[in-house]
Amino acid sequence: MYELKTKVTDVSVIEFIESVDHPKKREDAYRLLDIYTETTGQEAKMWGTSIIGFGSYHYKYASGHEGDAPLAGYSPRKAKISLYLSMNENKRELLLNQLGKHTAGKGCVYINKIADIDLGVLKSCIRESVSFLQSQEDHSTSNEG
Repeated sequence: MYELKTKVTDVSVIEFIESVDHPKKREDAYRLLDIYTETTGQEAKMWGTSIIGFGSYHYKYASGHEGDAPLAGYSPRKAKISLYLSMNENKRELLLNQLGKHTAGKGCVYINKIADIDLGVLKSCIRESVSFLQSQEDHSTSNEG
């Protein structure tokens, strides 16, 4: 049976951030910790080995695969900082067009540093992610991804 790798752990968020090699990326990770905590009203928890997540929601795909994931989160990875945000497609496009310098995948937004983005827009993205995922929680989705 499939075992979820990304689940809440007991690892300290602060210890994880302290382990980030690059000083500027570590500074950005602390700044994001404050922004996400303030915006979500949730305590930060480590999800898996490298994702700092806030809140949680339960998902279930049409295939039967289900699990829990953070409502919003980020990871200060070596190459870029990954922002985990799930939004309604229309709002996602609108907000990301205002965010600043980034690249985007399906559920991730990648930035080099927080100085490249508009923090007010980031907060809107975080709020939208939390709201969108909470509204979806009671509904199954056919897209596994």
